Order: sequence, then structure tokens, then C-alpha cells
Amino acid sequence: MGTNEAIVAGIDVSKETLDLCLLPSGVSQRFSNDESGCSQLARFLTDATPSRVVFESTGGLEMLAVGTLCAASLPVAVVNPRQIRDFAKACGLLAKTDKLDAKIIALFGERIAPEIRPLKDEAAQQLSALISRRRQLVDMQTAEKNRLTTAAKAVRPGVVQHIEWLEQQIDSFDDDISSFIQASPIWKAKEQILTSVKGIGPVTAATLLASMPELGTVSRHKIGALAGLCPYNRDSGKHKGKRSIWGGRAAVRSVLYMAALSAVRYNPVIKAFYERLRQAGKLHKVAITAAMRKLLVILNAMIRDNRRWNDSFYAFT
Repeated sequence: MGTNEAIVAGIDVSKETLDLCLLPSGVSQRFSNDESGCSQLARFLTDATPSRVVFESTGGLEMLAVGTLCAASLPVAVVNPRQIRDFAKACGLLAKTDKLDAKIIALFGERIAPEIRPLKDEAAQQLSALISRRRQLVDMQTAEKNRLTTAAKAVRPGVVQHIEWLEQQIDSFDDDISSFIQASPIWKAKEQILTSVKGIGPVTAATLLASMPELGTVSRHKIGALAGLCPYNRDSGKHKGKRSIWGGRAAVRSVLYMAALSAVRYNPVIKAFYERLRQAGKLHKVAITAAMRKLLVILNAMIRDNRRWNDSFYAFT
């Protein structure tokens, strides 16, 4: 199937609908966000032969449409919604409707040409769904434990019972995640490499496998940027602002943060690196973020080399 370099499609996603805009023609159309509507959208775009079909990430609402279009060999790019919002503000496009949002997304695709990436395979999507649900359960458990401290005597037993049920559910999802990984020889081997590092547990390893499929295939700078762990300068003239991290994959950063907290206590390489930064006057937040990035860079090298942890080999990675 050929593609027309002049045509870009932008799709605004909601729970019920998919709003499409084609540029430069300005043609717009609405489809239902279900299997029938996604199939109709795929047929429409196959005839239109766009060079790029751009979605913004909407927390999973876009996945059915993205999967259907990828299966139809259409060139799909899924973009961080913050990039779309910043682009719209820069262009002075402040009005907001589903139809206008689709046009802005298409305009972003036309002007910025975001990278087209293949959709994660079905197994990775299923593992990602298990991990996301486990994270939701942990958040609910934390909220219930917080409520328990101030709960009235009449409702405390119910809160305690719910906390116990959530613990059982979390344990069940841990078993499901482990079984899922063990069923794949490739993932099993990668998990064994990742968990050989002190500080990396099964949940962190599973999250990296599902949410960072590029691990071991890209450079240290690229892997840091994908996770949102590359600090960016904020300098202007003589002013030297604080460097800060931005963007990237929040789920990966979340598990790496917990892993780094453990690693600075028990992993000799990460501990020495962290303490060296602290002795140099770096704030804890800065040092722990640097430890997260170093840990990810080491994991990237280990997967690339198909090598388990070795204190001396990775000390200067």
C-alpha cells in the first residue's frame, strides 16, 4: 500500500467516538469508538493513504483504534498529550471541541512529523494491562490505609476488610504477572538478567519488559530520554537555571524510583555513586534521579550484552 506524503490524519479520541481530520483537505468525519467504528475508520484511511496517522495518548481509550489501524498496516504515531497542548498554545489555538482537537492533532502531525513506532505486540499489551491494574490496586490500598487512621469506629472493620481483600488481589496479580513472564522464554531470560541487580524486583522487571521494549537496543542517551530521565538545561543569557527532567514514561520512572531507593542502600555500585554525588553537595532529589538514570543505563547494557550483574564490570557504566 502506498502513502501520500501530502496527507496527514489526526484523530481525537473519547470514550464513545473517534473524530478524524485529514490535512490539507480539512475533511472531517466521526466514527464510533468500538470494533465496528474502528474497522470503518481503517477502511476509510486505507483509501486515503495518509503518510501519518496521529493519536494522542488518552490512557488506553485509543488502543482499540490504534491496534486496528496498525493491523491494517497504516503508519500510526501516538503522541504525548502535553506535546499537543503545548503545540496548540504556541499556535494560538485555544478553542476546544472534538472536531477542533482532531484538526490540531493533524496539524501537529503535519508540522512536527512525530516518529512512527510499531505497536507493542499482544503479549506486551496484556502484560502492561496486568501491571497497570496491579498499580491501581496498590493505589487503592494506600488510600484505604490512609483512611483507616481517621476512620470512625463504626466503619473501621469494613475498611480493614477491604485492605485485606486488596492485599489478596495484589498477591494474585503478582502471581499472574510472574506466570505470564515465565511462559515466554525470551522474557524469562530477560527477567533473570534484570533481577540479578540488587534493587530490581519482579514488579520493576515486569514493568520494564512491558513498557520499555527498547531496552538493550538503543544508546544510553536514548534510553534515558525515553524514560524521561535526561536533564534539560534552562539557561538564558547569563542566567543558569536548574536542569530538570521532563516527559518520558511515567510508569517506568515510578518503578525505577523505588528501585533506586533500594539500590542506594544495598547495591554497592549505585550506593557509591549516590554517596559521591551527595558528598559533592547534590540534593537528595538530584542524586536519586541520577541514580535512577545510572541504574537504567546499566540495565540497558546488561540486556544488550545478555549478561547478569557483575559489580566490577558495571561499576563504570
